[in-house]
Amino acid sequence: MDDKSQMLEKVSQAFPFLKDADAEIRSQVMTHAFIARIPKGKVIFLEGDDCRHLALILSGTIRVYKPAESGREITLYRLGKGESCILTASCIFSSGKFSAIAITEEDAEAVMVPAQIFRDWMNRYSLWRDFIFNLLSKRLSEIIATIEEVTFRRMDVRIAEYLLKFSQSHQGDIRTTHQDIAMELGTSREVVSRILKHFEYEHVITLGRGIITIQDIKSLSRIAEQTVA
Repeated sequence: MDDKSQMLEKVSQAFPFLKDADAEIRSQVMTHAFIARIPKGKVIFLEGDDCRHLALILSGTIRVYKPAESGREITLYRLGKGESCILTASCIFSSGKFSAIAITEEDAEAVMVPAQIFRDWMNRYSLWRDFIFNLLSKRLSEIIATIEEVTFRRMDVRIAEYLLKFSQSHQGDIRTTHQDIAMELGTSREVVSRILKHFEYEHVITLGRGIITIQDIKSLSRIAEQTVA
């Protein structure tokens, strides 16, 4: 199996819709797409950048976030295996500029589709259009949910929920900083620190240097389940 065939097999495993594609589409992928390997911490896009390729993620994690003039940040979404970026797709659609920042949180590997080829496939292949429109629908729902959280949910509830989710995906202590949580949730470090110190006073957690330990997961869950703004 040559390199292009290996690439097609790899991308088909991550994006199953390509397994059902006809020979013409699969040939197009082998002809025009290529694999890029992106190290952890690499800034892929800055606000205002041109969008010259659409990345189909094969491995790793990419964070897409929006900064404010105050220095605060809010995570719009993360991309992993089998996913792609709607802001890049929108940027290519409109021939506009990228409207956020994208950075790798882990070493990543992606299949890159040039912008002109992306547009050509949108015109020619319903299978590709369906994939892109489904992607847009899914991500738009996630971004609306993020806006609702920021607008309507109390910050202590959001922090409690964040800690619970983090603890489920990472065994043992939660290794993160107050600044990391603030950037994730779109608030200030001071607000996060104040709420975490209150949780510690209530014996829900204990705080260490770069480490948070959950002491009372039932109480933390009760906070996270509150719905009153």
